[in-house]
Amino acid sequence: MKYVSTRGKAPILNFEETMLTGLARDGGLYVPQSIPKFSADDILKMSDLSYEEIAFKVISPFVGDCFSEDELGKIINNAYYNFGHQERAPLVELESNHFLLELFHGPTLAFKDFAMQLIGQFFQVALDRKKSRVTIVGATSGDTGSAAIEAFRGLDAVDVFILYPDGRVSDVQRRQMTTPSEKNVHAIAINGHFDDCQARLKDMFNDFEFRDGVNLAGVNSINWARVLAQVVYYFSSAVKLGAPNKKISFSVPTGNFGDIFAGFIAKKMGLSIDRLVIATNQNDILHRCLNSGLYKTDKVLPSISPSMDIQVSSNFERALFYATGCNGSEVASLMEQLKNTGQFDISGSTLEMLRENFDSGRASEDETHSEIAYNYQKHSELLCPHSAVGVHTARKKRKSGIPMITLATAHPAKFPIAVKNATSVFPELPSRMADLFDLDERITNVENNLQSIQAIVNERI
Repeated sequence: MKYVSTRGKAPILNFEETMLTGLARDGGLYVPQSIPKFSADDILKMSDLSYEEIAFKVISPFVGDCFSEDELGKIINNAYYNFGHQERAPLVELESNHFLLELFHGPTLAFKDFAMQLIGQFFQVALDRKKSRVTIVGATSGDTGSAAIEAFRGLDAVDVFILYPDGRVSDVQRRQMTTPSEKNVHAIAINGHFDDCQARLKDMFNDFEFRDGVNLAGVNSINWARVLAQVVYYFSSAVKLGAPNKKISFSVPTGNFGDIFAGFIAKKMGLSIDRLVIATNQNDILHRCLNSGLYKTDKVLPSISPSMDIQVSSNFERALFYATGCNGSEVASLMEQLKNTGQFDISGSTLEMLRENFDSGRASEDETHSEIAYNYQKHSELLCPHSAVGVHTARKKRKSGIPMITLATAHPAKFPIAVKNATSVFPELPSRMADLFDLDERITNVENNLQSIQAIVNERI
């Protein structure tokens, strides 16, 4: 399996090279040159498999010969052995034909664990084999950072620097990043919002002298391996509800578009998905774009669902690549317009293709609060605010007779204040992290400035 850039001018790489490279050198994102297809019979046979076995089936074609079957099996098993539920991603029926896919049983209580624990194992095997070292820099709106630090803490071959927007993540999210004591992990608080963190990350990748000097690697969802890991739970959940003999729809709380893009890949692989519903909070650029055809950035508004407080959704570029018929030049032009003007227009067949695959909806702050309250009162189900956005949108977009799965992306205890304000219930952290607020924090505050951030990285590796 080979990988190409969405902008069409970067070297073609294999899976391992793609994983270790992160952002393509032309500024684009890597995607597979071709997408493997499963038959209906292939998918039907998954219904009797464990999560790890499904992961092996889904991931293997994308890896090619970069990892042996034995290596891949061990990588997958090591990634998920410490999850808090034997099904890894269990389904819970919220109401008739509407299900929650619980993606918060990993070590940091968020869906990012599915990807980050896997990519951590991939990195470890690849770097041990190469006898080399990398510097990982990531940007987070909350969950990616803690998942990355948890996956890479203490590894000799990796230094990890996570950029997060100061004051715009929950206390639990911040402490999960700032309390690990291992010397190879660093939490960097940036004066700004998530888009600023993401922009500085891309600036570092585009500074080739710095990039090559520190052997820079990325674990944001710009990294294809992150997206690939998330494809698995679309298959594992859909077959439980009757796929491929039934069509299934998904409502996906999303900011950076990585999680829902994984669903798009699953659909292209043959999974019987009816609709993929983009669920956004008040920072609803994706919803506005799908409805109007205009992708126009606006001010980022702080919300009770901070992981979705994003205006520049990086993985939307991957969706545009397929919507344009894999036209790298057109994608590059749109991204240049975005960089220079803060907007671009989508029309014709490109917009039609996006609408064929995606629906969208939004939830205001009041609607999110009300959704949390309603589900607790009606179903005794505590939802984190991001999951509540997904459930709210799912209610609007459900079709009669088609099962709807809403991705429950984080444990409610990661956002205790928002949940308590809606329900009067303070969600407790699991016992394994009950001491989180007793641990000392290590935080480095840095201005939103590329040179200052690079200086910190160079100083500490």
